[in-house]
Amino acid sequence: MEAIKTEALTKSFGDLCAVDSLTLTVAEGEIFGLVGPDGAGKTTTMRLLASIMVPTSGRAIVAGHHIVKEAEAVKEKIGYMSQKFGLYADLTVMENINFYADIYSVPTKDRKTRIDRLLTFSNLTAFKKRLAGNLSGGMKQKLGLVCALIHTPEVLFLDEPTNGVDPVSRRDFWRILYQLHRQKVTIFVSTAYLDEAERCNRLGFIHQGKLLACGSPHEVKKLMTKAILEVRTLKPRQAAILLREHLETGSVNLFGDRLHLITGEPEKTTKKVKVLMTEAGLDVSSIRLIKPTLEDVFVSVLT
Repeated sequence: MEAIKTEALTKSFGDLCAVDSLTLTVAEGEIFGLVGPDGAGKTTTMRLLASIMVPTSGRAIVAGHHIVKEAEAVKEKIGYMSQKFGLYADLTVMENINFYADIYSVPTKDRKTRIDRLLTFSNLTAFKKRLAGNLSGGMKQKLGLVCALIHTPEVLFLDEPTNGVDPVSRRDFWRILYQLHRQKVTIFVSTAYLDEAERCNRLGFIHQGKLLACGSPHEVKKLMTKAILEVRTLKPRQAAILLREHLETGSVNLFGDRLHLITGEPEKTTKKVKVLMTEAGLDVSSIRLIKPTLEDVFVSVLT
């Protein structure tokens, strides 16, 4: 059964079309990742689905309710965590949780059990008396998640929840999301991190408001029809500049200390790269064919 369904969902701000005819479905209990660069339309999409914003055209159903005609019913069924979640720095962890429990009208008789479970779930029990303003970035994100879960939502919207969070906290946050997934909570998460997109059941690439691709990570990788050559060299930046001058535009991408070359003729390109770099006095540690990553696919779709 579908937890989220959109049909030609569109949102314009004057001449700017932030979300352009978005059509997708998300199954109940699925982790769906919306992936794209800054300004792609991720946050606008999420605000539309959370019934915070009214679309210009198109329609969407979330948790069985129309996002415009039944906006209040949608809000009762979802949890929403924005990029800057509204925690109160001068309130303790417990005071913040109780505040959101009041907003969502969580029954008093169930509240203590529910809060204790969520504190244990997020490893925040030892910090419940600490002021929210004194928490680390990762702990603030966990507290934001607890507040979004206090009313036991069917669908959870997370807008770039790990942006700016350290790698260990990101790992812990995703561990919590997997626990929610086992409880059949539908999770719709936006991210700019391609390694996080790999953790989703399905994902969609969005750019300039348009959905460019949608499917499981494995299915999306199949969109890459050309080969990927990985070039290792001691001077990757200089090599990238050189190869971009002589190879097809958009086919040379820098990945840390390596280069990824997109080519339809790997053997011919390998020979050409060796000649170009040797003539320029640049070493070639290795050149090999590799399987495409989601980042390779995303870059190729955008260029």
